[in-house]
Amino acid sequence: MTTAPPPATSPSDEPFRPRRGRRVAQIGIVVAVVLFGFVAVLMPGADQGGNWTIVDRVLLWGLGWGMALLLQRYVRIGAWPGPDALVIRNLFLTQSVPWADIEDIRFGGGEPWVSLELVYGESVAVMAIQRADAAYGMSEAERLTALIRRHQDSGAVGAP
Repeated sequence: MTTAPPPATSPSDEPFRPRRGRRVAQIGIVVAVVLFGFVAVLMPGADQGGNWTIVDRVLLWGLGWGMALLLQRYVRIGAWPGPDALVIRNLFLTQSVPWADIEDIRFGGGEPWVSLELVYGESVAVMAIQRADAAYGMSEAERLTALIRRHQDSGAVGAP
């Protein structure tokens, strides 16, 4: 299910986004396209004693673009708090989790990102808050915990 991220209404409602992994992916996009394009241009063709055709060169550069597209998915990871739910965009899936369905938040041990425990037994990863971001990741996990409490205590969710 694809849901548009809701607009932020207060600083605590700002989107959650990873920092380190996002920067690495952005740099990786540029490197993949430029490096594969550079190698594709330098591959020896028949006129230079090689066996590489123009199709081989285009396919190699296309591989760089394919890598860039995959890395772009990583750049788009995020979580957006809304009035009724948290919209979570992970690497391949986007889902909306109602505040009332969230039972617990986990970010302990060596877990690479936050996990939400839902009332019906499922666990949902929130890749937007990552351990690789160190103190920033911990503060974002605390902000998400406070946001969950605020929405669940307000009585706005789950009320008939």
